[in-house]
Amino acid sequence: MKIETILYPTDFSEGSRAALSYAETLARDYKTVLVLLYVVPDVPAARWYVPPEAVSRMFDDLEKSAAREMEKLKSEVSGVKAIETRIAHGTAYEEIIRTARDVKADLIVIGTHGRRGVDHLIFGSTAERVVRDAPCPVVTVRIPEHRR
Repeated sequence: MKIETILYPTDFSEGSRAALSYAETLARDYKTVLVLLYVVPDVPAARWYVPPEAVSRMFDDLEKSAAREMEKLKSEVSGVKAIETRIAHGTAYEEIIRTARDVKADLIVIGTHGRRGVDHLIFGSTAERVVRDAPCPVVTVRIPEHRR
C-alpha cells in the first residue's frame, strides 16, 4: 500500500480532535504529507435582509479564526514530513471530497460525532457522506467511549 498524502478534515470539535492523533501517527509512520482542512460553512439564505458588508465581515472573521486554529493544530503535530493547511468554503463533505481529489489524497482520516436517531436525521453525517463518495479510503474515528 502506497500512501503519500493524508487528508485530515477538521471542524475543531472533540470528534475531529480524536482523529488528529491517528492522522499524525499514520503520516509520521508512512512519511507522508499531512493536509489539514477546515471548511467555512455556507450561510443558509436568510428570510430577512443582511447587508453584504456584514456577511463579508462575518466570513472574514470566520476565516481568520480558522487560520489561527489551523496554526495551533499544525504546531501540535510532530515528526511529520510536511504539513499543509487549507481553508475552503462551502458544504463540508463536498469540499472534503474536492480537496481529496485536488491534493491526490491516498487516505482521509476524519472524526465522527457518532450521532444516532433524530440527531443523525436532522444533522446528517459529514463523515458518512465522505465515506460514500471519497476517491480514496477513509478512516473514521469516534470519540473514545470514556470521553462521551
